[in-house]
Amino acid sequence: MEYRKLGTTEFELSAITYGAFAIGGSMWGGNEKKDSIASIHASIDNGVTTLDTAPFYGFGLSEEMIGEALKTQDRSKVQLLSKFGLVWDGSNNGKGDFFFDADNNGIKTPVYKFSSKENIIKEVEESLKRLQTDYIDLLQIHWPDSTTPISETMEAMELLIKQGKIRAAGVCNYSVTQLEEAQKTIQVASNQVSYSMLNRKIEADLIPLTIAENIGIIAYSPMERGLLTGKYFTDAKLKDNDHRNGYFGQFDLQKVKTLVEELSSLAQAKDASLAQLVLRWTTLQKGITIVLAGVRNAEQAISNAKAMDFDLSNSELEFINQVISKIK
Repeated sequence: MEYRKLGTTEFELSAITYGAFAIGGSMWGGNEKKDSIASIHASIDNGVTTLDTAPFYGFGLSEEMIGEALKTQDRSKVQLLSKFGLVWDGSNNGKGDFFFDADNNGIKTPVYKFSSKENIIKEVEESLKRLQTDYIDLLQIHWPDSTTPISETMEAMELLIKQGKIRAAGVCNYSVTQLEEAQKTIQVASNQVSYSMLNRKIEADLIPLTIAENIGIIAYSPMERGLLTGKYFTDAKLKDNDHRNGYFGQFDLQKVKTLVEELSSLAQAKDASLAQLVLRWTTLQKGITIVLAGVRNAEQAISNAKAMDFDLSNSELEFINQVISKIK
């Protein structure tokens, strides 16, 4: 495993980071607790020391399982990344930006983007309890909230740093303008954004800014929620309540199928899976600090970690980029 310094912080994160959205179960067709716990242990055993979660993932379940799994681990050797700002429990009293209606065990649950100082303090206390820890290494606003000044949100995180409850402040899904505004209040450690072979928009403006300002980029959905593994073009099926039934519809699936077929030969030559090739390519892109990889069980956890066991030459990277260019 390779470990990389995040922005101006003093800590280093594993290049492949455990993405804990799926173990929350909600929107992912459910989960198996024993498999989720095993996946966390297997990740850590294989060098993936960084875990990224959020209160919204499984309406608290993802954080709870991480807290339980870490009971047997050395907390000082694990980096916990969590978030705030997606409110589903009604505590916002209708304030904030309405986001969407989520399915919480069959119950229609309105979710709001809300990042007031009061809400942030509340959410962090709840996260600390679920995670069974007294600090979060990196706290991130989950989505921008147009109803709360960015300065107020950043000031809240600044206070939490002074209190020792978080070590660094990050953002997610922030545009260049929003990131520049946040930087006026606090040194932002990172911006977590969607990035993949199928979605490279941030290369145009966000990457140049983060490089210049020494802000880390945490790439999520590098495998486009499993689409780039190629398995959904063969015999893998999604459950009816899996959000990916709709998510995959945004892509030209025939072109994506051609992409994964053309990359498969290189993956085989590297004695790697297609998923591992996709992850490794992502870690080698300019400006990308760490890459989130979703996990369901120990087998997937080990496979993700082993994506760092091989390298890609310049000619191999050029081949991959040429294949990707055909999808536009």
